[in-house]
Amino acid sequence: MLLKTKFLLNHSERYDGRQLSSLWIYLNHHLSGSSGVAWIGPCHISLDQIKDGEDQKVNAMIAGDLMLHFIFELFELSLLAGVMFQRLLVTHLQQQIQSFIPTLDIWREGDDLYFADKRKLTISVAAPAVRSVLIHLGVNVTNSGTPVKTCSLTDVNIDPEKLAHKVLDAIGKEFNSMLEATYKVHAVGSFTRNS
Repeated sequence: MLLKTKFLLNHSERYDGRQLSSLWIYLNHHLSGSSGVAWIGPCHISLDQIKDGEDQKVNAMIAGDLMLHFIFELFELSLLAGVMFQRLLVTHLQQQIQSFIPTLDIWREGDDLYFADKRKLTISVAAPAVRSVLIHLGVNVTNSGTPVKTCSLTDVNIDPEKLAHKVLDAIGKEFNSMLEATYKVHAVGSFTRNS
């Protein structure tokens, strides 16, 4: 099934972690199957909604007054495949930011992006559900309300809505191209040694 994506115009819901649940996209935004949405809004995740064990161990505060949010639900994938998609998504985000500013010194470390001075641009998590993998990627639109040293799209004058459309388009094409590639190959049998 092809990946469906949608930018949620005039939607400013605060991301609090509860949106990272199975069928949230379908029930609230009417995209069935593997799908992704993006919107611009605040972020404040309480400790009981944090999915990352490392963040739970240190009682991390995850917040920002304005972020660009991406949520994806991918069906019939393992958690490992979901983490691979998550990192591919972050790589596409990096590439699209650099399409606005080719000389910008920005790099990916795991599932996060940083500027040259080690300020953090993103938050991200991939988590398993019963029949799917869920991914949240948040991008700082401003640095206001963040509990750690951050950088933001405002710092480099990038319009978050334009960026969202470019990232959704790029990751949608990539996922659908990968899916199409799986339809073109034959199954391989076991190797048999000649006697």
